[in-house]
Amino acid sequence: MMDLNLSRRDVLKQVGLGAISASAVASFQEAMAQTAGNVNWPQKPVRFIVPFVPGGTSDIVSRTTANEMTKFLPYPVVIENKAGGGGVPAMQEVARSAGDGHTLIMGHVGSMAVNPLIFQNTGYDVNKDFVPVTLLAKVPSLFVIHPDVPAKNFTEFVAYVKRNPGKLNYGSAGNASAGHLAMEYLKLATGMYMTHIPYRGTGPALTDLLAGRTQAFSAGTPALLQYIRNGRLRAIATGTPKRLPSLPDVPTVAESGYKGFESVQWYGILAPASTPADLVKKIQEECARALKSPVITDRFASEDAVVGGGPSSEFAAFIAQQQVLWKDVVARANIKPD
Repeated sequence: MMDLNLSRRDVLKQVGLGAISASAVASFQEAMAQTAGNVNWPQKPVRFIVPFVPGGTSDIVSRTTANEMTKFLPYPVVIENKAGGGGVPAMQEVARSAGDGHTLIMGHVGSMAVNPLIFQNTGYDVNKDFVPVTLLAKVPSLFVIHPDVPAKNFTEFVAYVKRNPGKLNYGSAGNASAGHLAMEYLKLATGMYMTHIPYRGTGPALTDLLAGRTQAFSAGTPALLQYIRNGRLRAIATGTPKRLPSLPDVPTVAESGYKGFESVQWYGILAPASTPADLVKKIQEECARALKSPVITDRFASEDAVVGGGPSSEFAAFIAQQQVLWKDVVARANIKPD
């Protein structure tokens, strides 16, 4: 067995420069990788499953991260959008996959904190069949309306909806999506009544909102800022504790008279529970490396998103906190599966 304390120069001297075979070099590299605590990952393309159609915040966050990781990994990280069923089919597939780090899934508030409460039997346990790898980003929730709605700000909007209960429709990326939860939370806090129209992703929901077929919507900044800036949508409030640098004139829900209200969207990476701890750490470290790139830090900063990249234990604790928070909202709003 190779002495792991040897340097590469020592190995070359002992074996002889001209006599080094490909297998000897490979053995040396493997030994040095093990010595450094590294894991040989990936060994083939990585499937990163996103349980929504393209075009929404989840797709933007995951695709941006995957693109950056692909730049320095030996194999690409490939996004696969598998929408439908509230994300349950996609989660089922990953739960049954090999824990070799080559099949991952994007986890979010709906799949990790809400689906366990509204689905009787998904065929998996989010806390037992998956291991949190790392949080990718926390994204501010924005509340927007179509410009045809006769309200110039959040206070006027609440008053208008209360005068016209059930007249307005709001869309979402689907049942138990982050936007659905944010709007139901807002309805509970303000006493408004609007009808929920679920879509198969943020993209289709935005299409109908921009056309005026629905009147209100909530999503993360990446999916909405461009439409706010070009005047096609009107931002009336944010779900963050403080106003956003990108939208300094838009008040928070909390400062508009609903103290304590806070709603943010979040996205992270999960792996099958059988994934070894050292491999989970390796994937987390590579994600953190990607999240530090200027491409991501600059983009996320422009959209007021908080960059993640922390250890698995930190993400696990955050998920547990979110499960407690949204349990009350789900019960009070009587959220049911499609």
